Amino acid sequence: MADKKIIVLASSNAGKAREFNELLGPLGFEIHLQKEYDVADAEENGRSFLENALIKARHTAVETGLPAIADDSGICVDVLGGRPGVMSARYSGVHGDDEANNDKLLAQLAPYKQLEQRSAHYVCALALVRGPDDPLPLTAVEVWEGHIGFKPLGTGGFGYDPLFLVQGRGLTAAQLPEKVKNLISHRARAAMKLCALLERSPLV
Repeated sequence: MADKKIIVLASSNAGKAREFNELLGPLGFEIHLQKEYDVADAEENGRSFLENALIKARHTAVETGLPAIADDSGICVDVLGGRPGVMSARYSGVHGDDEANNDKLLAQLAPYKQLEQRSAHYVCALALVRGPDDPLPLTAVEVWEGHIGFKPLGTGGFGYDPLFLVQGRGLTAAQLPEKVKNLISHRARAAMKLCALLERSPLV
């Protein structure tokens, strides 16, 4: 591991860290959570996923002096006008309470009895800064299309994964094998874009 380049993940979510290590590890990067450096969460006051990702990455780079990566991801439900959107992680009012967030979303979609009425897409915006003063962060945005199911299914993943029926798969994101999810998810595709950018503009 000595030759691995450390990137600090602007999150305390071990699930995200595991996914990023799986995705970026083969390129020679080792992902560490910001809590390992006693970094508190940044205030996410952006209006878009990309704004929030940049806010978080910059904050963590400033606090650690190391390259930092952040994602801001969430789910947008068409019939709800794009909500939960950037409020996905705290939709129920408590940040990171997945069960409460899922319950609220199911309650709001209760009037919609047909699956085709419940179209949705996961969004992932990634931002990587090489250091506190990086003037040109690397960014990537991707989406993952699907529908919101009628009850949670599966035990994998996190967030809204048990509700998110992946288009063309007949399974929720929480039912997918981790290796499959890490190939087709919004985060995986955004990471692939970011990897391509890193190959052209490597960390120093």
